[in-house]
Formats: sequence, structure tokens, C-alpha cells
Amino acid sequence: MKKNIPVIKNQQYVLNIDSSGYEGEGIGKVQDFTVFVPGAMPGEEVTAKIVKVNKNFAFGKLLKVITPSKNRVEPICSLYKKCGGCQLQHFSYEAQLEFKKQRVKDCLERIGKLSVKLYEDNLNYDKDIMNKDNTVILYDTIGMENPYNYRNKVQLPVGKEKGEVSIGFYAKRSHQIINMNTCAIQNKESDLILKIIKDWMNGYEIEPYDERSGTGNVRHVMIRKGFKTNEIMVVIVTNSREFPHKDELVETLINEIKSVKSIVQNINMKKTNVILGQECRTIWGNDYISDYIGDFKFNISPLSFFQVNPVQTKMLYDTALKYANLTGSEIVFDAYCGTGTISLFLSKMARKVYGVEIIPEAIYNARINAVQNGVKNVEFIVGESEKVIPDLVNRGVNADVIVVDPPRKGCDRKLLDTIAIMKPKTVVYVSCDPSTLARDLNILGASGYKAVKAQPVDMFPQTAHVETIVLMSRVEGK
Repeated sequence: MKKNIPVIKNQQYVLNIDSSGYEGEGIGKVQDFTVFVPGAMPGEEVTAKIVKVNKNFAFGKLLKVITPSKNRVEPICSLYKKCGGCQLQHFSYEAQLEFKKQRVKDCLERIGKLSVKLYEDNLNYDKDIMNKDNTVILYDTIGMENPYNYRNKVQLPVGKEKGEVSIGFYAKRSHQIINMNTCAIQNKESDLILKIIKDWMNGYEIEPYDERSGTGNVRHVMIRKGFKTNEIMVVIVTNSREFPHKDELVETLINEIKSVKSIVQNINMKKTNVILGQECRTIWGNDYISDYIGDFKFNISPLSFFQVNPVQTKMLYDTALKYANLTGSEIVFDAYCGTGTISLFLSKMARKVYGVEIIPEAIYNARINAVQNGVKNVEFIVGESEKVIPDLVNRGVNADVIVVDPPRKGCDRKLLDTIAIMKPKTVVYVSCDPSTLARDLNILGASGYKAVKAQPVDMFPQTAHVETIVLMSRVEGK
């Protein structure tokens, strides 16, 4: 039987918004039919125009807020409604933190099939109370004192609009570049650097890359900043090995921004959406910049992975270290270790840490990071965690604690099965996606692990993304 759909495309409807979707969009209903309205908030009455109708839901364009939420604020960015870089600037910051906590709760309950207990007093947490029932404690989201200008890396596409160079984020769900002069979430020096690059390209008639034709030269601009060192790296991604008028660009950058320590050309001649190519040429200054997370110093090259919010990264890693509950006698495995940032934090309290990562360049950087920080109780191994870790076990190396920090797709199932076989007493799961986190917790739960507590951390204010750390303990007798 064909489902009766009570909304019609291009028609307007008055909706009561009762919840938020995973990207912060408002959710209302016409009869029992779900309508997603970006820009609308829970508790609001709005007028929306239906722009797309699917079998089970529709999308509406917000036309008017009839009754605004008490949590609605005016976005500080004039391009917010066009730009795809942020999704939550119309939420008060307190509402953003609550939204992220609720998103984690929804995923843990719906996907993870877990019973969630909210615990709002982070400082006076009672372990005995928690362990008496079969629930996972979910804390308040750890937010920032200043939730703006927090990004230490920005990478932006370059295009052309009305004969002028444009640099900015893509519009929502498109590859249309929204030209910008300032951004509320990137570091402040980036605004001036982008203006210098635009003026340089316009002045010397340097063509931006056209992804449809594959012509043009400058594809992207990437800017990295060490927040503790104040060192800045500028990377120009080009579609050819030629770099016309590079001396003029270098001279302007180093004269106007004294904290620039590295200017790099990255060559990407492939017709691809991948931003960076594999070849880098340092055209001025150092091959890398440096920054600190806590007491640890890290060298950051153009291709290095490094968390984009250094302030919250320390909060994240401190929480992971606390959840690991190390006494100095433990063997720790750090799966998906990247450049070894979490491994180094764990090394402060562990007897030995083994970091495993499939990307050889990341392991190379991890080893350098360990040496320059004088850390000797960490060993980094290249390979797939689901293969390397069983090999370690076969060599007689058993972990007391396993830390996993997988990409957005979550852990490989083979790794989860390996954890179940190894039976470490503690698993600390660091996640950038609540959906895949919840899926993996459900799998580990069936293998004898209990999710004990979960801590959301706001690594990306003004956006819908949330990082979460979960402590899992082995259930005795399983």
C-alpha cells in the first residue's frame, strides 16, 4: 500500500519543533510525518517551505521563526546561513553543549542498546553508586571558556567569482565556495594570510584550480598554527610544479606576519577531492612548526595529523589517562595511535606502551615525537591493529589496558574480536562519532565488557561534531 504523505513540495507549513537531528537541524511533524528544518530549534514554532520529500521524511527551508527558543542567539558570522563550516552558531553555547550530550545519549541508547544515567556533578562522582547498577554514566559535555578562534588548522578551497579570487568554506551540501574575509572559528592570523594570498593571486593573475576542467594552478590553502609557540605554517596546494611569483608571496608573508616560520608548496596534480598531494617543497623557512600539548612537544609537518583544537585536546587526553587508571605497572596497547600523541600521555603512568598505526609516515613522526620528548617506554609499530596486536600476544606481550582512537568509521570488527579474546581489564574508547562508538560498545558488551562512564568533549564548538571518551571494564566471570 502506498504511504500517504501529508506534505507537498514547495508548500509552506507551520511546524512545532520538538527535537534536533544529528547535524543540529530542527525536527517537526506534519501529522506523523517527520520534517527536518535546518536552522530551527527545539521548542520553536516556525514556518517552513518543503524543498524535498522522501518516502519517510521531508526537508524544509526555514522561512520564519514564529516563537523563538530561549536558547536562540544571533550568529556572530554574517556568512553563517550560507557557509557549511558551522551548524550551531544560532544555539547558545550552553545549548550546544547540551545538544552534544543528548546526541551521545541518543546513540548509546538507540544503537548501543545501553541504559544511560545522566550524572551532572563531574567533580563529586561516586564510583560505588555507579557500580551498583547496570548503567553507563554520561557526564556533561566539557566545553571551552572561549568557543571561538580555536582551530590551529584551516584548509580552504580556492576558486573564482566574478573575476576575483575567492577563498572560503563550501556552501552546505555543495562545492560552491563562499568567499570570506574572516572566520569565527579559525585562528585570527589566518584572516590576514588569506587576504595576502588573494591579493597576490589577483595582482599577478594567478588562476585558481577549476575542478570541472582540471585547469588552473592554486587549489587549496592550508594554514597551521602552534598555539603555544605561535609558529605559523602556510601551505599552498598547486595543480602543477610551477609556482609563479613565489618570491613575491614569501616576501609579503614574512614581512607582514612575523610568526610565519614555514612556507610550503604541496603538489597535487590528480583530479581528485583529496586536498593534499604526497609531495611537499619547503620554499621558505622550516619543514615543520612545533607546538605543545601539556608538557609534550610535537613537530607538525604539512602532512602530519594533529588535533585541531589544542586546548580541548589536553582535556581529552587527560580524561583518557584518568580512565586508564594506571599505576605504573601496566602494559598498554594504543590502537590507531596516529603520531603517538595519546601514547605519550599514557607513557607518563604506564610501564610500557605499544602504539600501533597502519600509516608508516605517522609512525615515523610518532618515533620522532617520543625521542624529542625523552620518552623511552613507548614502542611504535606499523601495521593493522587487528594483526599486530595478536602477534604481540603470541610473543607473550599482554595488555592490561587497551586504548582505541579509531577514525569516524569506528573500530575494525577484527580488532574488537581480538580485544574479546585478549580480555584486558580495561578498554578506553576515544571516539569522534557517537554512532559508530555506540555500535562498537554494543559489540564489546556482548563480549563481556561493561560501559562504565562516558565523557563528551566539545572539540569543535559551533559545529555538530562531538568527541566522546568511554571507559569499559571487563565483567568478572565473562
